[in-house]
Amino acid sequence: MTDNVLFTVTDHVATITLNRPEKLNAATPQMSKAIVAATEECNRNDQVRCVIVTGAGPKAFCAGSDIAELDTYATPWDFRNRADYCDAINRLLKPSIAAVNGYALGGGLETALSCDIRIASRNARFAAPEIKLGWIGGGGMAAFLSRSIGMSNTALMLMTGDAIDAEQALAWGLVSELTEPEDLLSRAFAIAQTIASRAPIAAETAKLNLRAACSMPLEKAMEYERDLQTICFATADAKEGRAAFKEKRAPVFTRR
Repeated sequence: MTDNVLFTVTDHVATITLNRPEKLNAATPQMSKAIVAATEECNRNDQVRCVIVTGAGPKAFCAGSDIAELDTYATPWDFRNRADYCDAINRLLKPSIAAVNGYALGGGLETALSCDIRIASRNARFAAPEIKLGWIGGGGMAAFLSRSIGMSNTALMLMTGDAIDAEQALAWGLVSELTEPEDLLSRAFAIAQTIASRAPIAAETAKLNLRAACSMPLEKAMEYERDLQTICFATADAKEGRAAFKEKRAPVFTRR
């Protein structure tokens, strides 16, 4: 880990905090490796049932990759094969929540898009500004953004590079809800705790099912969903859920 990436686990909720507020939490190669390590820990640790990703300080969630560091890659191929923080967040097996405060730019926007749920403070701003510097996003920008806000809105953001504010992001469906800046993390943690209280295998399977539904033909997606439902139904947690319902008590899930 690094001081620029903080990692904590509380009540089955992991929090990954980009902690470089003086640089708008722009990610360095060292930070990318730390984020990869944090996500791998989340994936293998059964005590983690939900993950929050956020940025330190009042100004930014993440301003993307630190541009000053990009010329340290020897070749474009080295850049292509780098440890990538957006990919790491996208590979999380557990449900994830982006708590977006301030700027989410470039790779920062891709990081938020790589999470399952996005909430934002009212001071949040979102942009894909790479075109202003001569390139485009490479962390799933077009794929994730178009699935969230539609083709035309995505084209507007990708081809102008201009930012949208939090209210526009909410209207377009880029985020699920807005909070006051001081309430952002507590609201994210409340959502995460609700998810963490559900059957963990079912929550992870719901994430898998949602991702598959976005990439499969309808008939195949429905067939796959039925298979996943059958797998969940066979778990000890599903048996516990049925027993708790019959006995009129809260279930105790163990990820089994």
